[in-house]
Amino acid sequence: MSKIDEQLFSAHEHALEKEYELCPECGSELSVKHSKHGSFIGCNNYPNCAYTRPLVQHESIETQVIEGSKCPECGHELAVKSGRFGIFIGCTQYPSCTHIERPDQESDKPQVACPECKTGKLEHRTSRFGKGFYACSAYPKCKFIVNYPPVGETCPSCGFGILVERKGAAGMRLECPQKSCKYKRAL
Repeated sequence: MSKIDEQLFSAHEHALEKEYELCPECGSELSVKHSKHGSFIGCNNYPNCAYTRPLVQHESIETQVIEGSKCPECGHELAVKSGRFGIFIGCTQYPSCTHIERPDQESDKPQVACPECKTGKLEHRTSRFGKGFYACSAYPKCKFIVNYPPVGETCPSCGFGILVERKGAAGMRLECPQKSCKYKRAL
């Protein structure tokens, strides 16, 4: 019990000190409110004053142009931007050109062709709940999705175009994503 970190208790006390701030718009008290999108600080005089702010202030990054870079789609300069899913590199001509690059993308892994449409590639995406999945790059036309990392190898049992990597109790294995096929192989 001697290994208890006393800073945990002092951090809670500092959080409670900010509970009695005053609203910069109307002068009423501010308090922590809760919604389905998370907690935030809002004015207690709500219907008359709609002041709100995030509970945690994130550092906002201003758009920084990358000198000497060119957008592969339109030829204009690229810029480092901050968005809802983090920092990314995008075209400075945003509404007309929607080219983006994520610095955390795995470019060293070979892209696997979509087994359904044969024209798109399977790309890693993140759902709104933070769970990762792999979807076809030709999304509106092809809606193929797998939940595990795809491998560009044909299933020897049923002939499906890809296999997926899964982690099991016995370790990593390759298996067919088709529910009707039971093919599994240890890596």
